[in-house]
Amino acid sequence: MNYKESIEKYEQLQGHKALQLRAVLFDMDGVLFDSMPFHADAWSQVMTEAGFNFSREDVYMNEGRTGADTINTASIAQFGHPSTPEQIEALCKAKCDIFATYPPTPRMPGALELIEKVKACGLTPMIVTGSGTPTLLDRIQSNFPGLFDENHIVTSFNVKRGKPYPDPYLLALEKGGFAPNEAIVVENAPLGVTAGVAAGLFTIAANTGPLKDSVLSNAGASLVFPSIQALCDEWDNLYAALS
Repeated sequence: MNYKESIEKYEQLQGHKALQLRAVLFDMDGVLFDSMPFHADAWSQVMTEAGFNFSREDVYMNEGRTGADTINTASIAQFGHPSTPEQIEALCKAKCDIFATYPPTPRMPGALELIEKVKACGLTPMIVTGSGTPTLLDRIQSNFPGLFDENHIVTSFNVKRGKPYPDPYLLALEKGGFAPNEAIVVENAPLGVTAGVAAGLFTIAANTGPLKDSVLSNAGASLVFPSIQALCDEWDNLYAALS
């Protein structure tokens, strides 16, 4: 990949003179954890039982939205109106109940090593996720001990508008005290990429799901890697270009 060319293109589009990297903002599901297959199964089951035409691929295309946004988007597309608050609450609970029956999701291969490399460079790792499960913080601390500050995590509980709106990433910048040209995003979903780009951030995609690379590129990703492990393996070269 031509890192220099991608960085220069980003700087021109966003009007930055240079990247001055201080932080890396990570999505969680599909980036830090290999959890998206379970999310896809749970969402597609719950939505299908509720009368929606909602496939596993639809889950990946809507990944990054809050649960309420996911349900409302599907309802508007299929029925022409948003869901009721009662239906949203019931479907979100049903999905969480199903997800809780699955075994613990493992770390994404390469994720731990990548974050350790980020920390070794003196950068601040942050998490920006559309998830909002009660056990989220415990999962992060047990799988990535000492690598994330609790104050550097943005979840669905913290924003009214989730991805693809830039709000989660803008809040992360605010919480960390960073300017858009001082951080980069690592995402795996098109809506997450859209959110990162809309927040003015250099956005990298790791294609850990079933979607084509072009879906992530068309969403605005400056670089697309085939996996988190591939990004980890290339980190030293990429960091040199970003610096």
